[in-house]
Amino acid sequence: MTRPPIPRHYGLDWLRVAAFAILIVYHVGMVFVPWGFHAKSAHGADWVVLPMLAVNAWRLSLLFVVSGYASRALLTRAHGPGGFLRQRSLRLLVPLAFGVAVIVPPQSWVELVTQHGYRAGFATFWTHDYFRFGRLGGIGLPALNHLWFVAYLWLYTVVLAAGVALIRTQAPQQAFDRLFAGPLLVVIPTAWLVCIHGWWFPMGYETHDPLHDLMAHLSYLPAFLFGFALAGSAPVLAACVRWRWVGLAMAILGYGFILAVELVGGDAPRWLYPTYGAAHALQQWGATLALIGMAERHWNRDAPVRATLTEAVFPFYLVHQTIIVLVAYWLIPARLTGGAEFAVLIAATIAGCWAFYAIGRRIAILRPLIGLRPLSSQKVAS
Repeated sequence: MTRPPIPRHYGLDWLRVAAFAILIVYHVGMVFVPWGFHAKSAHGADWVVLPMLAVNAWRLSLLFVVSGYASRALLTRAHGPGGFLRQRSLRLLVPLAFGVAVIVPPQSWVELVTQHGYRAGFATFWTHDYFRFGRLGGIGLPALNHLWFVAYLWLYTVVLAAGVALIRTQAPQQAFDRLFAGPLLVVIPTAWLVCIHGWWFPMGYETHDPLHDLMAHLSYLPAFLFGFALAGSAPVLAACVRWRWVGLAMAILGYGFILAVELVGGDAPRWLYPTYGAAHALQQWGATLALIGMAERHWNRDAPVRATLTEAVFPFYLVHQTIIVLVAYWLIPARLTGGAEFAVLIAATIAGCWAFYAIGRRIAILRPLIGLRPLSSQKVAS
């Protein structure tokens, strides 16, 4: 069966760029927030938790939705599900292997040096300790770190390709269109997420270990598949536009409750866990729905820079956290103020990511390593 072409919705391209940009700022914030991270600033403060929680609930769900959405266009251009899986495996597993071997090690070294008393230099660490396939200072090596997202994206791509190969009818897409073209677009995802965060895993944490991360899979695999189906559904996209303000109200309500709990201070009592989790779920789907609807309604236009930015987001993602960690480490002796540190980290991360992409895209041997198509398959924009 020949699939009809997928209409181009530029708003979701812009949303994908925005989602990755938000993630970069979020990871800069991790340097200052009192949560575990590979590099920490001396200017960490409890109040930083509050703005971080404004995006904590939905940032990753949104990434998986837009990744699923983008996968639909990639599938239509591939030679069947097998060709799609081969293409995506090359675009994901090669950068994943490169990232684990080359990009991630400085993060683990900085964490060991600054938090676990490791004394050897980076060269010694990389050549003697990093590839031990065991633990050092409580850290598992070699490490995925932020590249767990790429690993999960590949796993979900395998599930998607298998589903497309096995299901040869349009019935699932038609059912999706009927189910989510009305109020159930709000109700069903919210109820599912309330079950995850409020009932099954109240106040639970993701492990980012694909074999022991049921909570994350229950949340992110449906988000990825929703994005894939959304790319072929004009009725559901239109419903996202109609319900965007309801989604925004849900997100504000959920965040408001979480904010109130955090402002009270101290650990939340156990009896509050299910309600806190339900508020997390409300914020998670509400913000995701609102952002999709607003992108489709207000950002659905092209611009010359769009194609470059949509190509650049994956290389940016691969390298951004290593730049953040290294710059935070190098800033320790500078004794800057917290605001100055934050500004330097943002500027250095953007500049470093852009250099990584701009250099890598022009060198044929590097393009597959940073997740770009080979030079022979496309003309590189000037």
